[in-house]
Amino acid sequence: MKIAHAIAALIGAVGLASAALPAHAASQPNWTASVAVAEDATHTLGNPDAKVQVTEFVSYTCPHCAHFQKQAEAPMRLAYVMPGKVSLRVVHFVRDSVDLTIGLLVQCGDPKGFFARHNQFLQEQDKWLTKAGKLTKAQRDRWGSTDFAGGMRAIATDLGFYDLMAHRGYDRTEVDRCLADTALANKLLAQYSDAKRLGVPGTPSFAIGGKLIDEAYDWPTLDAAIKSQL
Repeated sequence: MKIAHAIAALIGAVGLASAALPAHAASQPNWTASVAVAEDATHTLGNPDAKVQVTEFVSYTCPHCAHFQKQAEAPMRLAYVMPGKVSLRVVHFVRDSVDLTIGLLVQCGDPKGFFARHNQFLQEQDKWLTKAGKLTKAQRDRWGSTDFAGGMRAIATDLGFYDLMAHRGYDRTEVDRCLADTALANKLLAQYSDAKRLGVPGTPSFAIGGKLIDEAYDWPTLDAAIKSQL
C-alpha cells in the first residue's frame, strides 16, 4: 500500500509540474520545417508572417554565394528562422546554363526538400566547379545542344550531378524528367528578369520586405540588417 501511495503521489507531482509549464513550451513550432512554393517557383523557408522577410538572390555558379551559404546556414536557421522571427525566400539569378541545370535539380521532387538540395549544391560547389574547369571545348559544346533536355543532361553528366542527386534518393529517370521541364526553366529565367528589374546588381544580393539592402554581400552585413529590423 505504501508503494501504491508513493506512485500515486509521484504521478500527481508530475501532473502538477506539467500543468505548471508555459502553454507555448510544448506547442512552439519549428519553422525550419515550413516550406512554401509560390506560383513563380520561388521557395520560402519559415514563418509566412515573420516580422522580417528576407529575399536572397542566388547564383549556383557564384563562389561568393557558396561562401555566404557556409557562413549563414546555421545561424540563420537557428537564431532567426526556427523561432519564426525571419523567413527566407530564395530567388534564382540564372547567369548561365549550369545555373539553370542546378535550378531545375534543386526544384526536383518534394518542395520540402528544396532547401536541403539548395544547400548541397552550394556546399559541393568547389568540387563540381573544379570539374567544369577541366572540361574540353568539345564537352562544353555539347551543353549548347539545340535539344534543351539533351544539353541539361550533358551538364549533369559532366559535372557529376546525377551522383549528387542519387545521394538524395533520385534515380536517373527522375533526374532526367526534371531536367526536361521547360515550363519550370522559363519560370527560373523569369525570376532573373524580375530581379534585374528590381535592380539586383549581382549575387549574392538581399532584400528585406522587398527593398534591396545596399552593400550586403556577406553574413555579418545581412545579420546586422536583420537585427536592425527586429
